[in-house]
Amino acid sequence: MSPSSQPITVELRYFASVREAVGVGSETLVTAAPTAAALRDELIARGGAWASSLSRDRAVRLAVNQVLQQDENVMLASGTEVAFFPPVTGG
Repeated sequence: MSPSSQPITVELRYFASVREAVGVGSETLVTAAPTAAALRDELIARGGAWASSLSRDRAVRLAVNQVLQQDENVMLASGTEVAFFPPVTGG
C-alpha cells in the first residue's frame, strides 16, 4: 500500500479573495490527497465558491509549509500546512 492512500490531516489557510469567496480563513481537513494538486482538485470538487475560487482557470498561488510552490505536485504529509491566495495581496 502506498503512503499516499493513507488519510492524512492537513491544515488549510485561505487568504484575501479566496478567503472571502469560501467564507473561512482556515480549516483542518482529513484527506487522502497525496499531492497539493490533488488536494486542490478535492477542494474544487466541493463545488460552489470552492470550485470558482480555486478553479484551474484562476490565478491562485499555493504555499506548502509557508514555501511558495511552482509545482503543485509537491507531496503532502500529515501536519502539512497548505495555503491558497491570489497572486497579489494587499497588507
